[in-house]
Amino acid sequence: MAWIEGMRRTAARWAGDGVDLLFPAVCLICQREAGLPCPTGNPPDGFLDQRAVSASLCEACRRGLEADTPRCRRCGEPAAPVAGCRACRARRQSCQGLSVVGGYGDQLRCAVLRAKHPAGDGISRMLAELWVHKHHATLSEWGIDLIVPVPMHWLRRAVRGTSAADELARAIACFTGLPRQSALRRVRATVMQNQLPVSQRTGNVAAAFRCRQPLGGKTVLLVDDVVTTGATLEACGRALLAAGAGGVFAAAAAKADRSSPCIDA
Repeated sequence: MAWIEGMRRTAARWAGDGVDLLFPAVCLICQREAGLPCPTGNPPDGFLDQRAVSASLCEACRRGLEADTPRCRRCGEPAAPVAGCRACRARRQSCQGLSVVGGYGDQLRCAVLRAKHPAGDGISRMLAELWVHKHHATLSEWGIDLIVPVPMHWLRRAVRGTSAADELARAIACFTGLPRQSALRRVRATVMQNQLPVSQRTGNVAAAFRCRQPLGGKTVLLVDDVVTTGATLEACGRALLAAGAGGVFAAAAAKADRSSPCIDA
């Protein structure tokens, strides 16, 4: 019954408040006491409320992670979001749009690097929540049917113990209620992109991905942790379109801008 469910939720909230009073949450970034409310107040309709993740940042760190400049909605570079940027207007891309939490620098860069390790899975969930609350309107506009992570080669994943892209995709699926599938596989091990000069990155990942099943016209949200040149997203997007995706959009925690030294790191 509805009133029983309401009482159960109220009791659970009171119990959580009591635990918070006895053991205050600690910020994932600075390790000081947290207590962050949901970034946009109540979550939008159709999105799940993950209160434990919302309380994982202090206000100062949240502001630092969310600080960003207006970006092109197609390639993610700093630009007027409506007009876009000259860099992507004349270039045909497999991904029709890209949205990120912010630029790859300062606190966000530290968070992304920590998310690449097994102990950083909580940070991946936090970054996913920030992305969802920042871009939930765009996500609805895109009409996403399926969430797909950029895959890591099985050997590299075995060594590292986790995949930040997979954890981000899993958390975005949890917050939005959208299905997630590991629809892509990396068919060959490649040199890590950040170990190569920009001019070699497209060739490094060309034909490195295959889709596991036909996608039947579904619109896909492709998820990665950080985007530098966009070569990996482009290769994955082509594989998804070849498998019958109706459209491909991309989400990432951070974007290394063309003017940033991180793009050659």
